[in-house]
Parts: sequence; C-alpha cells; structure tokens
Amino acid sequence: MKYLLAVILALALAGGAQAEVVGKSVEYKQDGTVLEGFLAYDDALKGPLPGVLVVHEFWGLNDYVKNRTRQLAEMGVVALAVDMYGKGVVTKDPNEARKLAGHLRGTPLMRQRALAGLELLKKNKLVDPKHLAAIGFCFGGTTVLELAYAGADLAGVVSFHGGLAPPKPEDMKNIKAKILVLHGAEDPHIKPEEIAAFQQALGKAGADWQMVYYGGAVHSFSNPEAGSDKSKGAAYDSRAAGRSWKQMQLFFKEIFPGFM
Repeated sequence: MKYLLAVILALALAGGAQAEVVGKSVEYKQDGTVLEGFLAYDDALKGPLPGVLVVHEFWGLNDYVKNRTRQLAEMGVVALAVDMYGKGVVTKDPNEARKLAGHLRGTPLMRQRALAGLELLKKNKLVDPKHLAAIGFCFGGTTVLELAYAGADLAGVVSFHGGLAPPKPEDMKNIKAKILVLHGAEDPHIKPEEIAAFQQALGKAGADWQMVYYGGAVHSFSNPEAGSDKSKGAAYDSRAAGRSWKQMQLFFKEIFPGFM
C-alpha cells in the first residue's frame, strides 16, 4: 500500500510539473525608439526551434495578438509579437489607429521596425535562425509582405486579411520568402484592381505565392473583437478564422520540414 501511494504521489507531482507556454514582454530599441514586444514559447521544448514573427493590426500590440502568439508557441515554435509603434502605444480608437499605421505605411520605417523585431527573434537562444517565418493581421499582413519585398531572411510570410500593395520594381529581385495570402472574398477594403496588380507583380517577380479566398468573409475575419456586422466591412467569421489558421499550419509544415 505504501508503495502504491508513493507511485500515485510521484505521478501527481510529475503531472503538476508539466511544461506550459511562457509568455513575457521583451523590451528592445529601433534607432533610439523604445519598443516592447511579446515573446511566447513552450518551456518543455529545447532548441533550435523555428521562429515566427507576429505583426499586429493597426490597433497596436494588444491582447488579441498576444493570444495568437501564445497559440503559435503551443504549436512548437518560438513566437515574437513585434511592436511597430512604441512601448505602450495601443489604441481602441480607429481614427488614432489610422494615424499610427499611416505614420509607417509606405515608409522605410515600416520595414525597419519589423526588421528590428526579426533581429531580436533571431538572437533568441531557442531559435534556429535558418527557419524563420512571419505572419501578420490587417496592417500586420501588409507589413510581412514588405518584409518579403525587402528580401528578409524568411522561409515564408502569411498575411491574414492584409493590404496587398505590390512590390516595387526594384524589390522584385529581392523576394526569397514563400508568400501565403489569406483573404476575405467580400473584403471591401481591397479592390479587384489592387488584387490583380498584386498578383501580376508577384508573377513577374517569379515569387512562390498562393492566395486563398474565404467566401462571405470581409476584413478582419480572424478577430472576434471585430464584431459580427459585415455591413461595416470588417467582421469576425468563425469559419474563415478556423480555416485560415489551419491553412497557415499546412504552410508551416511545408516551409519547416521535420519540425511541424
């Protein structure tokens, strides 16, 4: 009986010591600007592991993005949510969000902020710097495409309902990363002519790209906080959210062979 009790106690202690995802804020700088990202990883796993950069929506690095970063860590990667605006700069005001994103969109600073986060991820002792990817939501989707256009050392990038600015002619030769675009078929913010120009430019660049459309989905379809009113042009769609996340996982299995 004493032996049985000892075994039960040992099993209970072992179960209580199971590993879990660690999430923590990490401070860093880009050209003098103090930034604060969010790092997540499974503390039971030993490196080297694939690293995934996560870029937030135009609201800033909020809880939604942190939760997505934790989800990635549960998949067995080291995930870092980059801070594009500055430490503590987050908003729920759409007008303020547009100003914050507009300050970066289309400027060299957009790439510089994203690359600063990527460098931080590369330096993490758990990360295999030869197996890196980036994902982004809305504004973040636009950002990860810019990383690809900049020739960043990434195996792949994934854009969830992001803007689809095509690469500039001078950037076409730089694209090394595979590109996956996950797009709401009814997204009113991205015009058909924009999509056509984007696809034509990637074809001309010889990029390895794919684009998946989700019928009935509009902008921000992956975020429950976007609400359910599709007439506003941005709304959560549970089917598109689930399917797009699975599509990303399949993409990771391709670009991270042997890891996922």
